Amino acid sequence: MDSKMRFISENNLAALLGTSNATVRRWGDDGVYPLQKNNGRTGFYMENLRGIPEVDSMLNSRWEEEKKIRPFRPYTSVELFAGGGGLALGLSLAGFSHVLLNEFDPSACKTLRQNRPDWNVLEGDVCDVDFTPLKDRVDLVSGGFPCQAFSYAGKQGGFNDTRGTLFFEMARAIDEIQPKVFLCENVKGLVSHDGGRTFKTIRRTISELGYTLVEPRVLKAIMHQVPQKRERLILIAIRNDLADRVSYHWPSPFHEVLTLSDAFHKGILYDTDTPASDGATYPEKKRKILDMIPPGGDWRQLPDDIAQKYLGGSWHLGGGKTGMARRLSLDEPSLTLTCSPSQKQTERCHPTETRPLTVREYARIQTFPDEWDFAGTLSSQYKQIGNAVPVNLAWSVGRSLIRLFNDIQTIMPTETPDCNKAVAEVMKRTGRLL
Repeated sequence: MDSKMRFISENNLAALLGTSNATVRRWGDDGVYPLQKNNGRTGFYMENLRGIPEVDSMLNSRWEEEKKIRPFRPYTSVELFAGGGGLALGLSLAGFSHVLLNEFDPSACKTLRQNRPDWNVLEGDVCDVDFTPLKDRVDLVSGGFPCQAFSYAGKQGGFNDTRGTLFFEMARAIDEIQPKVFLCENVKGLVSHDGGRTFKTIRRTISELGYTLVEPRVLKAIMHQVPQKRERLILIAIRNDLADRVSYHWPSPFHEVLTLSDAFHKGILYDTDTPASDGATYPEKKRKILDMIPPGGDWRQLPDDIAQKYLGGSWHLGGGKTGMARRLSLDEPSLTLTCSPSQKQTERCHPTETRPLTVREYARIQTFPDEWDFAGTLSSQYKQIGNAVPVNLAWSVGRSLIRLFNDIQTIMPTETPDCNKAVAEVMKRTGRLL
């Protein structure tokens, strides 16, 4: 067999395709694809899986080429709902120059300031911010508006339907700033929320703002050098005066699936093993139960009497409940991180030690650099990391946006405006001073 052929385990192929391990195993057993053994693991050579879109895109990856994309000039950006900085950091790595970041949570603001003292962080409610001084001075507005309910969406129409929600504040900022392009990210379930009416309202609002929405995609972090089974809905819209003159191209994926081993140990992602850091702990009773779970296992590996007692009322519910008493595996990507490493319904036990993941392990799974420190209480740090866009996913999308802006710059050359006075005015109107 050609040594250059790329191996993917059964479990990681299942993660890549969003299907079950059992389904992938059946493909091998039934000879749909030739099953292989590699270092004790069962799986497939990716070259034998041609025809599967996700595999084809990774085999034809232009990741290394896209890593070389650089901005033709400094492209300015404003970010809302910045949190602990995953999206902002990824976009800055791609080449964007943040002129203003807004965030409500004081601990997250402290995280942003201590890691990037040169960033203008506006702490406070976005509802209180007047962005009009920045009109026509900003290239990109970005942010992941919180998933606030739109229970009444679609009943009246467009912009009016969004009032009172944080999406409306995002839309208002876009209306006041008039960036060339904006980027929103959210959970993939937003598309189907309220029978699709919520997303229909969002589409209509974007049109009313004078922007053309690129057909949205749910991007799998696992395809963008992130060792985590996380999916995010990405919305990108181009101002109408530019939309017919340029085309946006989605980023190319990385050429392989990374695992927890890549996150925790020296290798592709990091130059060292995970440094020591603070972390949550299990009560002794819970630790004894999770001691029984093998790597990659869950409550189903427990004796029935212990499992029934541990699951409580959930024992009688339908579904696999595979997040309960779940131990991660070094050979697989992490399950999607939550705001807490030890919630009973979404357990994320360390693969080889019986304890929750530490803050630094959490951060590595989200591809934050080790020097990115998080402020606040332990629970606040976990929350900032768990809510973040994975840095490498943001970096990947950011590079694709830099390529788009380079195309815009080619057809409509402009200089980067000085935003200092405008930012100072925004701060002043909000009651904040630089």
